[in-house]
Amino acid sequence: MNQSLIADFLAAIHFGWVIFIVFGLFVIILGGILRWRFVRNFWFRVIHLVMILIVVFEEIFEIPCPLTIWEYELRAASGQLYFTDMPFVPRLIHRLIFFDFPPIVFTVAYFLFGIAVLVSWVFVQPVLPWKKERKPKSSEQ
Repeated sequence: MNQSLIADFLAAIHFGWVIFIVFGLFVIILGGILRWRFVRNFWFRVIHLVMILIVVFEEIFEIPCPLTIWEYELRAASGQLYFTDMPFVPRLIHRLIFFDFPPIVFTVAYFLFGIAVLVSWVFVQPVLPWKKERKPKSSEQ
């Protein structure tokens, strides 16, 4: 497999990571309002929380995203030195997830998003897998 193709794959993974975090929170909030049971799935919620906490951790300790670094290194190794050298789909992905804003904008956004995900655990509480859900008795229906 050539390095350019691996870099494209990493860009797609990065895009998926962002989409899962952003739309995951939207779905959790909407699901809480509409009483969708799956948004209370403990493992879905843990994965979602851990993913945003990784982003916040990287921001706190000024660790560059490994996906971005690996992708850029692979692109450089394959001769794709400029944004315009990328194929259409990776270029589109980059336009959707990378913006030219001051770093403080991203820091604030990541922290606020992390707080929003934590708050979602209070308002749309996940069902713990070791606790059985209480089923209503026939007289309670």
